[in-house]
Amino acid sequence: MSQETATSGKAEGKSKSSGGVEPELDVTTLDLTTLDSAMEETEELAPPTGKSLIWVVRVLSIVAVLGAWEILGRQVDPLFMSYPSAIAVAATELIGSGELLVGLLSSLRTLVVAFFIASVLGITLGLLIGRYRLVDAATDWLVNALYATPLVAIIPLVILWFGLGNTAKTFIVTILALFPILINTTAGVRNVPKQLIDVGDAFAANERQIFTKIILPSALPYMMTGLRLGVGRAIIGMVVAEFFTAITGLGALIVKYGNQYDTASMFVPIFVLMLLGIGLSLAVRRAEEWIAPWKATEE
Repeated sequence: MSQETATSGKAEGKSKSSGGVEPELDVTTLDLTTLDSAMEETEELAPPTGKSLIWVVRVLSIVAVLGAWEILGRQVDPLFMSYPSAIAVAATELIGSGELLVGLLSSLRTLVVAFFIASVLGITLGLLIGRYRLVDAATDWLVNALYATPLVAIIPLVILWFGLGNTAKTFIVTILALFPILINTTAGVRNVPKQLIDVGDAFAANERQIFTKIILPSALPYMMTGLRLGVGRAIIGMVVAEFFTAITGLGALIVKYGNQYDTASMFVPIFVLMLLGIGLSLAVRRAEEWIAPWKATEE
C-alpha cells in the first residue's frame, strides 16, 4: 500500500508540475504577441522619418513663406511690392495673351544654343588643360584672368563687335557659362588617381584608351557639377544680355513691366526664370545619375 501511495504521489507531482509549465508558456506567448502589436501601433504613431520628413518640412516652409508674403505684401504699396495672389492673376493674364510663352521661347532659343556651345568648349578645353601640362602652361593665365574679370563690364565691347542682335546675346551667355564647366572639368582630370593611369600604361593602353576608359569616367562627376553651375550662370547671362543688347525674351518683359510700375506682372518672368533654373539643374542631375550611376551608388 505504501508503495502504491508513493507511486500515486509521484504521479500527482508530475502531473502538477507538467500542468504548471503549460500556463507559463501560454502567458509568455501572450506577452510576446501583445508586445509585438504594441510595437506595431507605436511605429504607426511615430513621426515620419527620412525623405518623408524632409518633404513635409519643405512643404511647410514653402507654405509659411508664401503665407507671410501674402499677409505682409498686402500692407505695402503695390508700386513697390506685390503678393502671391496678385502675381498669380498677372501670370494668368500673361499666359492667356501669349506674351509669356513668346518671351520664354525667345529666351530658350538663345539659352540652349549658347549653353551647348559653352558645354562643348568647356569640356574639350578642360580635358586638354587638365591632361597636358604644356596646354595648361599656355592657357592658365588667360583662363584665370578672364574668370576674375567681371564679364558684365565687357558688354559695351560685345555690342561694338556684334551689334544688338542674337549674336551678342549668344556670345555673352556662352562666355558666362563657359568657365564653371571648364574649371570643373580641369579639376576632374587632375584628380584622376595616378595609379589608374599607371595601370593603363602598364597594360600598353594608348592615349585614346586612357582618355575613354580612365580619365572620362573618373572626371565625369566633376563635369556634371560644372554643367549644373554653368546652367545658373547661363541664365544670368541671358537676362543680362536681354537687358543690355536685344531687348527680347523674359528680360524684355521684366524691363517693360518695370517701366510701367506693374510689379505683379514684373514678378511673373522672374519666377519663370527661377523655375527654369531649378528645372534645368534637376535635369542635369538626372542626366548624371543616368550617365554615371556609380556616383549615386557611392553617395
